[in-house]
Amino acid sequence: MSALPTTMNVVAIRKPGGPDVLVIEERPVPQPGPGEILVQVAAAGVNRPDVIQRTGGYPPPKGAPEWPGLEIFGTVVGRGEGANLYPEGTEIVALLAGGGYAEYAVVHETNALPAPQGLSPVEAAGVCETFFTVWHNVFQRGALKEGETFLVHGGTSGIGTTAIQLAKAFGARVITTAGSNDKCEVCRQLGADLAINYREEDFVKAAKDFTQGKGVDVILDMVGGDYIAKNHAVAGTEGRIVQIAFLRGAKAEVDFTRLMLKRLHHTGSTLRSRSVEDKAAIAAELKERVWPLLASGQVKVIMDSTYPLAEAAKAHARLDEGSHVGKVVLTVAA
Repeated sequence: MSALPTTMNVVAIRKPGGPDVLVIEERPVPQPGPGEILVQVAAAGVNRPDVIQRTGGYPPPKGAPEWPGLEIFGTVVGRGEGANLYPEGTEIVALLAGGGYAEYAVVHETNALPAPQGLSPVEAAGVCETFFTVWHNVFQRGALKEGETFLVHGGTSGIGTTAIQLAKAFGARVITTAGSNDKCEVCRQLGADLAINYREEDFVKAAKDFTQGKGVDVILDMVGGDYIAKNHAVAGTEGRIVQIAFLRGAKAEVDFTRLMLKRLHHTGSTLRSRSVEDKAAIAAELKERVWPLLASGQVKVIMDSTYPLAEAAKAHARLDEGSHVGKVVLTVAA
């Protein structure tokens, strides 16, 4: 393999603000430490946490690069001491704590997985952040089981499209909310049994009617705000609500009587700051339970759009619009 460069292009954040604060800058190519691999990035996923970091609300964890990017597809081009899972030349996908918007990135080898068979580079780049998030929160924390009813808000987001498909693949009935009739139709095509246009319909009533008053077993919520009380209202007895974001704010006025009467479980998590070991445990389950579904085509990565690394600002503007369906991905020239 030819000698690696000493510097690389990254997408830096000049200052907190809109998409225009994203600029290409030069940084040293990182060196892999013990147990780490150096990856030449071919494509990087663009996610809502990247947008929040850009606006100043989600600083990278200690030790992570200051530029954004939580998931990548690429080729292993270097290995640190003790890293032996992936020989150089192996195509992998990886979950990062940051630094994916770059030509090279370093990650602990246990937080990488073989690229799923049958996926294009841009599809593979859009796997890790959403699939790690959905698997951990819906199936590990939410303990969704076959035959239960699952509700996910924002059904056409990267998280939503993934959650609908995985919940359906593992035998749940799926309800979702979306902001237009067209988006609701996309959700139904992905397997949703009920798609509710929240701009035109009360999702609590619609979901209660659908479940014949029983309520929902597991809810994945990234909205927060006034949805917190609504989630408590629509949840069934022993319902599990898992919070992963607060697009409408982290504060709400909630009557917790329902929490007691229904014996609800309201939990939540963040992924980025979790330990290498925590992420490795999620990766191991994904490889065993979900990678075969991706390889067979039973579960797909739903793509919205791709942009060159130098046009990261346009990719962020696409997310800011809120009209995307599925994943937005940056491509990195070889």
